Amino acid sequence: MEGSRISASPRPCSGRRVWANKKRPRLDGYVNTFSKLLRREISSKPCFSISNAYEKFRNMRLVEEYDSHDPKGHCPVALPFLMKRTKVIEIVAACDIVCALAHSGVCAAFDRERSKRICFVNVSPDEVIRSLFYNKNNDSLITVSVYASDNFSSLKCRSTKIEYIRRGKPDAGFALFESESLKWPGFVEFDDVNGKVLTYSAQDSIYKVFDLKNYTMLYSISDKHVHEIKISPGIMLLIFNRASGHIPLKILSIEDGKVLKTFKHLLHRNKKVDFIEQFNEKLLVKQENENLQILDVRSSELMEVSSTEFMTPSAFIFLYENQLFLTFKNRTVAVWNFRGELVTSFEDHLLWHPDCNTNNICITSDQELIISYCKAESDDQWMEGNAGSINISNILTGKCLAKINASNGSPKVDSSKMRSTVSEALEDITALFYDEERNEIYTGNRLGLIHVWSN
Repeated sequence: MEGSRISASPRPCSGRRVWANKKRPRLDGYVNTFSKLLRREISSKPCFSISNAYEKFRNMRLVEEYDSHDPKGHCPVALPFLMKRTKVIEIVAACDIVCALAHSGVCAAFDRERSKRICFVNVSPDEVIRSLFYNKNNDSLITVSVYASDNFSSLKCRSTKIEYIRRGKPDAGFALFESESLKWPGFVEFDDVNGKVLTYSAQDSIYKVFDLKNYTMLYSISDKHVHEIKISPGIMLLIFNRASGHIPLKILSIEDGKVLKTFKHLLHRNKKVDFIEQFNEKLLVKQENENLQILDVRSSELMEVSSTEFMTPSAFIFLYENQLFLTFKNRTVAVWNFRGELVTSFEDHLLWHPDCNTNNICITSDQELIISYCKAESDDQWMEGNAGSINISNILTGKCLAKINASNGSPKVDSSKMRSTVSEALEDITALFYDEERNEIYTGNRLGLIHVWSN
């Protein structure tokens, strides 16, 4: 993955994309993808070395609990389903402010310094927030929402300074991309790697690229034959509608839209394409029951990896710093290089969720550690029921460096002030975020509760 994307359906992807939806959002609908890690992977925050990783995580304890639910409703005329208690689906933290988005569409903001809820980010009684994005370029929170007044059919974006949220004034923000028609199947995608925003208006089949720093439009792409766009550092891959025996491709500069290369890739006839991904000069193509093909688009050198060695993953993530990529399949994680070689298999890292929902996975900015919500070891699971564990593992070696479980995560504060025990806090975790600046892990669960783990 190359940026930060959330998609409406689970699929390998790159960027953070939010699709418009024709239907009223359901409380049990899908809201995620692999993509959300990207802004954490490539951020410019200071990184730490593996040598002190153990010290940073070994004394992590439960220190705080917040509730994202307001039984009275944040607005007296709010839609009924916004007032229901639902699971936390996304957590974003910046500048000591923690924002937790519930599946109902309500987003609550908390102040870590004052340890209290500040406000609800929703500024309209019929606003259903679909996704959050922290824009580090201008220290603001971007919300992507749909509204009952529009039959939940169009995406609306809004930028709000973190400082305004800290003051409890979420309505002090301003609307973005108002000229764009983002109705289904339109979308908006935030690319933190290149500092760009990609929008697609299905009404006129036009893609537009905006600057993430000031939201000015840079250029547009108008071509009804474009099937998909993938974003990589410095470039965009345009995937056109499949032709007989091949698929047309085009590589553009992300900065000005200039065409850098036009070519075709041969395909096996009558076999569906599992995925096509671009990573710098490497193109990864996989068809059903066929070998993985790794094409160097500069030299045209083609390499294949046997389908028995590389099976189609549920999703994968590109690690730019290490020139590697992660694959996720059947609750397991593996690391590969671009020669098609398996680099790492993880020990003691069986993911809790079978759908590879990366709401429960974080990667540190130096791309050395992966933090995941995992199945607890059998002995712990027998003793603590349904409690999982938060595992911190080395990406290059696969070794588990530290773990937060029911036996070692005892609260550092008076547990009577919390609704949940440590074991309960480790049950049904539905969102996870690691704040490197504070060295704290935030988890959200199906009850709408947010737990803070710190040393």
